[in-house]
Amino acid sequence: MGFTDYKFEGWMGLDKEAVNGNMVWQEFEPKPWEETDIDMRVTHCGICGSDMHTMRSGWGPTIYPCCVGHEVVGIAVRVGSKAEGNIKVGDRVGVGAQSGSCQNADGNCEACANGLEQHCKRIVGTYNGIYANGGKSYGGYSLYNRSPSHFVIKIPDAIPSAEAAPMLCAGVTTYSPLRQHGCGPGKKVGIVGVGGLGHFGILFAKALGADRVVAISRKADKKEDALKLGADAYIATDDDADWATTHAESLDLIISTVSSSKMPIMGYCQLLRLRGTFVQLGIPEDGALEIPAFALIAKSIKLTGSPMGSPEEIREMLELAAAKKIKPWIEERPMKEANRAIQDMDAGKARFRYVLVNEW
Repeated sequence: MGFTDYKFEGWMGLDKEAVNGNMVWQEFEPKPWEETDIDMRVTHCGICGSDMHTMRSGWGPTIYPCCVGHEVVGIAVRVGSKAEGNIKVGDRVGVGAQSGSCQNADGNCEACANGLEQHCKRIVGTYNGIYANGGKSYGGYSLYNRSPSHFVIKIPDAIPSAEAAPMLCAGVTTYSPLRQHGCGPGKKVGIVGVGGLGHFGILFAKALGADRVVAISRKADKKEDALKLGADAYIATDDDADWATTHAESLDLIISTVSSSKMPIMGYCQLLRLRGTFVQLGIPEDGALEIPAFALIAKSIKLTGSPMGSPEEIREMLELAAAKKIKPWIEERPMKEANRAIQDMDAGKARFRYVLVNEW
């Protein structure tokens, strides 16, 4: 296949109405090619809540037209002469939510110098971003993707592409804070929200050896699923008025995957033990989170947040997933039905991740 034998086409959001199932299939112009880049033929792309937030301009103005999708897996079809990662044409590869940073090129980025590219001030998202060369980033609801090789990951043979795709964002977004904050033997961990991110939180907390994993959600309807995923207990906050008191000081670490400013954060802090840690992952569109000052002070609780993981954390996570045979709960949907799939995702019908599949 020559370099001009394929066209970049995908589902484009032209305005805020795209999120209502109004994406349009059309051609787009990828970033200008650099010898550090890799082109992949997209086979699979997970649907992430961030896709909906971006399409509706929920986190700020979106640069339309926008092709979303940042859980992208495919086959490398063009590899630049200066590409990183020992990737060859024909390899199975993927890219997650980030596809650019300064990579410490100017020698003064603390984040990139320490392998924490996800905190770089010049971060470029895999979609809706602008690269240093002026090109725009387009995501994986498409036939082809072009990304800088530093952020392209080789997929282990043991992990099927459809299962690897959601690990590249949802998976590492929960794995990274679990690792950072010491999830392992002796730790009791709570996961708020049992969805695309939350179900990975349960899977990885167990894989990392936590003594006890507690799933936390508003309703009891996900209890059976949470226990099947490996949770040791389940708390339904809307169904038990005394939940915060009943389970007080029972957890060392809580990972919150929900994106609402209305969450009962004071109650969650009651669940934490002395010097426990609460990590927020979801970004609310509906306002700011309250700061539970009294709880923070009384028990020296750490209130922190975490974005996606670094390329190195993604590789580490994939190795663990392969070794522990982690199986995310996914449902494959045809790429041609992406408009219906994003509406179902927005309606909360996914159990727990939709993955779009190109029919090559």
